[in-house]
Amino acid sequence: MTRSPTPQVLIVGAGPTGLTAACTLLRHGVKVRVVDRRRGPTGAPKALILWSGALEVLDRLETAVAIGERSLPLSGASYWSRGRRIAGLGFGALSGTRFPGPLCVPQPVTEELLYERLLQLGGAVEWSTEAESVTVETAEATVVLRGPGGDRSTARSRWLIAADGAHSKVREELGIPFEGSTYARDFLLGDGLLKTTGRTPLPPAEAQYHLTPDGVLVVVALPEGGHRIFFDLPAGSGEGPPDDAELQKLLDARGPGGWTLTSTAWTSRFRVHTKVAATFRSGPVFLAGDAAHCHSPAGGQGLNTGVQDGYDLGWKLAAVCAGADPALLDSYEAERRPSAVRAVGNADRQTKLWLLRSAVSRFLRDTLLRRLSASGALEKRLVPELAQIDLDLTGSPIVWGTAADGVRPGRRVPDTALSMVYGREADSLHDYVAAGRHTVVVLGVSGTDTVAARAAETAAARHADGNGNSFDVLLIRPTGRGDTVRVPTALPAHDVAAGRYGSTTQALYVRPDGVVGARVPLDRPGRITELLARIPVGGEQSRVPHIS
Repeated sequence: MTRSPTPQVLIVGAGPTGLTAACTLLRHGVKVRVVDRRRGPTGAPKALILWSGALEVLDRLETAVAIGERSLPLSGASYWSRGRRIAGLGFGALSGTRFPGPLCVPQPVTEELLYERLLQLGGAVEWSTEAESVTVETAEATVVLRGPGGDRSTARSRWLIAADGAHSKVREELGIPFEGSTYARDFLLGDGLLKTTGRTPLPPAEAQYHLTPDGVLVVVALPEGGHRIFFDLPAGSGEGPPDDAELQKLLDARGPGGWTLTSTAWTSRFRVHTKVAATFRSGPVFLAGDAAHCHSPAGGQGLNTGVQDGYDLGWKLAAVCAGADPALLDSYEAERRPSAVRAVGNADRQTKLWLLRSAVSRFLRDTLLRRLSASGALEKRLVPELAQIDLDLTGSPIVWGTAADGVRPGRRVPDTALSMVYGREADSLHDYVAAGRHTVVVLGVSGTDTVAARAAETAAARHADGNGNSFDVLLIRPTGRGDTVRVPTALPAHDVAAGRYGSTTQALYVRPDGVVGARVPLDRPGRITELLARIPVGGEQSRVPHIS
């Protein structure tokens, strides 16, 4: 058995979660080793929907534009019962994001583009390489790997990310319970071509849910033509992928009539679990993606939650590898496990609505959906939850400061339009922080706010003194400033074209994920130094235990 060199981070699994984590680490200058038991990227369509939160992550990794070119923007969803449309909701109206609605894009496309980005960043994947055993010590993890020729090697790493799927070998080796249940239903799906001779047209850019006493039919338009059809049946209804005849029989029974499946490119039969790992961390080992949580396909939450896991873990590990306090990593489970529990619960609630059988339950469900749809409440409540774009992290151990003037630590930084004065181009604050860097934002209340200018200069000086390019500094002051701000070349200064933050001169630390990590009012000398002490970028000013 050979012994491999020790990487800072070893990632087991090169699906969307593992690739996201790897790309994030590489962008921050951290070398990684990625292994996967598969022969190459997946060819199975599997997950289909990318929501706004995941798309913003992919935008930071510079893959969102390419994904958008190969996707189908979905316009909405509709619910049908007894052959009639009972409810609907629109997509595409989310504000404060470049991605106001979800995109339909099969998983192989997402994996392909993330893999290409990994290669561009100097990374690689060791395919056909499987983790056989894992041993954890305080300071490192040891993994026995079996390579494509059957040869075994031992890999040691300071940190290990388990992104190896729902049947995670790493999770099993560590004995971490996977808590939850399995639906007593088989789920069947097929991607193929449909034609219609009936009165109900095929959905061109939406998801349709046909709710019947015998089960559900879900129909989703695909970006390159055709549709995905999805059904549920009692557990044990068959073995192996369904054939076209079985799918057509279900389509006739649950659809509006006149829909014919002419061919299929891919079919699958599977069981669905709704589970969350009891812990997302064991010493130097972290669980992410399906290794940490399994979802019903309702709402397309699984891949989206995993991508956000990978990014969150990636930037935090990168900070620690650069010298930040390792206590920063305690926030991974504190932030991501509640988010996963919410996503799993949301998908579970939707699935249970599909599976109602009694006439009374179905009548009450249909009535509720009809009323929520008519009032607009269905869209208002459900879409932001599915998008996962503004998660509540106010209880995180690394969030600090009080809320004021529309800024709330632990929530997404409020957006505002920007008119550039100096620095890199950006039309809005969200556009600026989309670079995925640690950012200090100083907000002045007037064009001649000298307190804000001095704070920005102090931050810029700290940025240039021993921290290289570890964080950006951004000064925002209202239109109509009088003097010219004299600041170091590294400091971008901007005017606010619209969207005032209020009456308080203040400074924010915005994390790479766009969340406000800390906020201080600049009401006395030394306040900006307090904020700088909370930026986890390595060096003396990033000691997590000081955060309260």
